[in-house]
Amino acid sequence: MNESQTPAAGSSIGLRPLHPAGLLLSELAGIVNLELSGAAAVAAGTRLSGVSLDSRAIRPGDLYLALTGLTSHGAHYAGAAIAAGAAAVLTDPAGAELLAGAALDVPVLVVAEPRSAVATIAERIYRSELTDGASEMKLFGITGTNGKTTTSYLIRSILGALGRGSGLIGTIETLVGEQRVPSTLTTPDTTDLHAVFSTMREHALDAAVMEVSSHALTLGRVDGVIFDVAGFTNLTQDHLDLHGDMEEYFAAKASLFSPEHAKSAVVIVDDEWGLKMAKAASVPIITLRTTTDDSSSEASDSSDVAQWRVRSALPRELGWDVELSSDQGDLRFHTSLPGGFNVSNAALAVLMVHASGVDLETLQRVLDEFDPLDIEVPGRMQLISREPVAVVDFAHNPDALRRAMEAVHPARGELRGRLIVVFGATGQRDQGKRPIMGALASRHADVVIITDDDPHDEDPAQIRQQVFDGAQHSAWDDTQVENIAPRAAAIDRAVELAGPADTILVAGRGHEVWQEVQGVNLALDDREELRVALVKYGFTVEPVPEIES
Repeated sequence: MNESQTPAAGSSIGLRPLHPAGLLLSELAGIVNLELSGAAAVAAGTRLSGVSLDSRAIRPGDLYLALTGLTSHGAHYAGAAIAAGAAAVLTDPAGAELLAGAALDVPVLVVAEPRSAVATIAERIYRSELTDGASEMKLFGITGTNGKTTTSYLIRSILGALGRGSGLIGTIETLVGEQRVPSTLTTPDTTDLHAVFSTMREHALDAAVMEVSSHALTLGRVDGVIFDVAGFTNLTQDHLDLHGDMEEYFAAKASLFSPEHAKSAVVIVDDEWGLKMAKAASVPIITLRTTTDDSSSEASDSSDVAQWRVRSALPRELGWDVELSSDQGDLRFHTSLPGGFNVSNAALAVLMVHASGVDLETLQRVLDEFDPLDIEVPGRMQLISREPVAVVDFAHNPDALRRAMEAVHPARGELRGRLIVVFGATGQRDQGKRPIMGALASRHADVVIITDDDPHDEDPAQIRQQVFDGAQHSAWDDTQVENIAPRAAAIDRAVELAGPADTILVAGRGHEVWQEVQGVNLALDDREELRVALVKYGFTVEPVPEIES
């Protein structure tokens, strides 16, 4: 699918400022250093009221950016954009060649490197007349393989306890005031992102918290955005279909921690990649060690460089009581989220808020009075039932799956029983992780049920077999491994096998409510399927949580 044709959270679903300043065609020409001539010169006074890379998101008066995408060129969709009301088209020489001979009744501007100007164009167009002179929002950006979503929700919750309104942009949804819009990209395209930022300013929000994916950094989606505080969670194998190897993946993430994208940062230094990120960062950073394991050489190195440390993390119910310590002072908090990795996510969220200028005394007061880390994040270690313990999580790569299984394993605390895990692998993505995930599951779980995730255009049976082979090869003698499709049947089978003392983990999709098969979106919500199966077999389910706006 062409990148310029990928629906994104933002303008494609209506999140634009109410009163954008707009941009004259003559002003656009100045931004891209182009002298207008012919029809474009005649239309120099045309005011462009919006901008989009997606022809399906075009509104009357918009500028259509016909740029090179991942698999095709946006110029192929220029006719559709003009039919939808585009007032002008900006493209590159390749696009101009594709449009040659086409009878287009709007100005077409051609420049050598239009993508470098996209952020400036979008920011200028979407400046809102309602926010002139308003104070700038604090921007928080979180990157890393796992934990971005949870950390972003935790930051937003802490900001709310401080009395600060904040928007959120991420994998699950975009939140602006009372508007809640499901997301299709972790980080929206540049044009959509600036539209959302301007809309947030119109709502007088004090801050914006967003996930910053490696795709976004590689494809320039956050060009022109400088975060007040950036955060790094971790780096494990994922997205190698895009980046090729871990070094390139790291380099993409590391670009966030430069003056072009951030003013300051908090970096978790629990492993080699965190230590490397701390060294690579060219902005002021706070280093955080969240592991309490001192057995490895990496732990020794992280202890040497960490300015903040998790001094203790004590289990309480499914969550944790955590103490952070540093030479500057200490912080204490409770998080209700299970799993040691959520200790890391919560600690990162707390310190990112501190790094934004909140003093330790004020931060400790709101942590004590409002318990802002006692929240539930949709599809992230989301508890559906207590007997058996049944959890839905987004874990969709080897490290995340391992951590999720360790977090809910029945051996923890007073729980006794089997661990039953249901998961699959995504089609048309890094195939190397499929047998790895199968092997991990069969080494950690008592019952492994392999099923479909999002096959996309790949053969679902082939994907399952690759995961199944990895599981079979590494399974203990008493490990039960099954291959079941469709996914709803696999979830039903897990509950059928479970007793009250067992634990069920349904991993891979989390909050997602659609499964893409051969270009068709099929309704599928793991949480709902799990609730239905639990009730069917006579178990009690947790109330559906109310979502805070």
